[in-house]
Amino acid sequence: MRTQSHRQARQRGSTLVTIMILGTISLVAAGSLLAWTSTTNKLSDRNNEYYRASAAAEAATEKVISKIAFDYRQGGEALNSANLSTYSTMVPTSAENPIMARYRFNDGQGNAGKTYVQWLPPSQYKDLSSQYKGLMGYATSFRVVSNARDTTTHWGITAGVHQEVDVTTIPLFQFAIFYDLDMEIHPGAAMTVTGPVHGNYDIYMKPGAPLTFEGDVTAAGSIITGQRLGGDCESRPSGTTITYNAAHDDTANQLNMPVGTNGTAAAVRQVVEAPPAGELPTSVMGKERFYNKADLIIELKGSGTAPTVKVKSGLINNFATQVPPAQYVQTSKAGFLDYSKTFLNKREGKTVRPIDIDVGRLKAWSENNTLLRPIIGGDVATIYVDDQRTLLATEQKGVRVLNGDELPSKGLTVVTADPIYVWGDYNYKVGNQTSSGNNTTYTRPAALIGDAITILSDKWTDASANGALSSREAHNTVVNAAFMAGIVQSANCYYSGGVENFPRFLEDWSNTKFTYNGSMVVLYESTIAKGLWLGTGSTIGIYNPPVRDWAFDQNFRNLAKLPPSTPCARTLIRGTYAQTRPDTTTTFTP
Repeated sequence: MRTQSHRQARQRGSTLVTIMILGTISLVAAGSLLAWTSTTNKLSDRNNEYYRASAAAEAATEKVISKIAFDYRQGGEALNSANLSTYSTMVPTSAENPIMARYRFNDGQGNAGKTYVQWLPPSQYKDLSSQYKGLMGYATSFRVVSNARDTTTHWGITAGVHQEVDVTTIPLFQFAIFYDLDMEIHPGAAMTVTGPVHGNYDIYMKPGAPLTFEGDVTAAGSIITGQRLGGDCESRPSGTTITYNAAHDDTANQLNMPVGTNGTAAAVRQVVEAPPAGELPTSVMGKERFYNKADLIIELKGSGTAPTVKVKSGLINNFATQVPPAQYVQTSKAGFLDYSKTFLNKREGKTVRPIDIDVGRLKAWSENNTLLRPIIGGDVATIYVDDQRTLLATEQKGVRVLNGDELPSKGLTVVTADPIYVWGDYNYKVGNQTSSGNNTTYTRPAALIGDAITILSDKWTDASANGALSSREAHNTVVNAAFMAGIVQSANCYYSGGVENFPRFLEDWSNTKFTYNGSMVVLYESTIAKGLWLGTGSTIGIYNPPVRDWAFDQNFRNLAKLPPSTPCARTLIRGTYAQTRPDTTTTFTP
């Protein structure tokens, strides 16, 4: 009995020891778990604080970058010492977001309340990156760095963010098609677009035949396979192939002309209008007006039948040099202007009183005159036509270029706020050398800019303009020039005509080829040639469409071959982004 009692005691003691050992192990494990949990929480807190500080530093860089982009897009220049100094003082404030009261910012050089902003020379014309790959632009690069620290925590972690951006000027004639309005493209015959395409809003496509894009297609809005609701009610086939042989992207950056804070189509149209009295040529809008870029200004006032005409130099010498009438009136041997003709525009239902510019005679005059050449440094390159005549309600203004086989040596840009008409072949030869088809080797830089652009073949006669469509038979015609003009947008079930009918026609082009090499740019609505696109055919009687042999002019990829006074848009392109090692005491080194 005593032996059994001792055995039980020993068993109870052994059990107690085991329990104590297990308890000790549990306590050690629990302590380790608590220590691990505490360490993990601390690491998590530190990480969270770091990422919050990084977000604050990024907010500081974004504030500066937004201001740089705004200044650049609105016509100011981001690259000057005053602006750089201002940018460096910009940091987020509690007024913008109460959370920012917790943070202290520095520029990585020991300067509190500052952001590091550096210009990265050189500013240069170069290949662009990102969504604008394949385009060229004049780019200025900036580096922006900020450090941020949360002052309400005991960790005191500082995080740094480094960004690099380009503010870029992009010539608009580098695009095969560029629209600052909704773009519609619904061709009824097979169509291939050979260069970049951009729309600052939506792009609508529901073609009746295969539509192929060889270059990038970007839209600041959406790329929509369908029709523009509320405007285009045409019955169109479905299931037609749209082929992209390069990138196509929605929600791209808008590309805006630097015309100030009001970037509406109506405001942009002002670049083709003559400046109002008192506007400074150095103002934001003044710098973009073609009137102020012109070498030669043609001004008409008074009546339609007997106007007062003045031809003068441009802003280069404050419009001070007047050309004697004997040098430009077409009744003279060398004169290049005629304002005595009229013809009917059936789409408009109005009689046009055009200002005819004989480009061949203009070229000869420009090459030999001693009055203007010393002022502008050679041949005339940009002409602005300012028609202030008072016409009848049944009449309409217009500028018509003719005899334009060969242009002056620098090329030629003709600008007006009125409709433009191109009569016959235009810009297809240099000396004895000629270009044909999509080969534009022997051409000169050219642009036609106005309210609308209408093509008249060399078979056109003013006398037949009022006749039946069958009496207005067109002839094969080639035009090599960038076009910038307005459109009549789709509305109330009337189709705009789309890109395929952006160049307008007034003849029967059935089985007749219109060869075009250039760039088509739409920045505004037509305000003079506002006649609706009513369709084609003898019943309507306005025109039949041509066989379209159209291509983007690859010359426009070359800065030296862009048309004189080419309009440009501005945008911001992002480059390097990195979270950097914070440094609050020494100069930041990338």
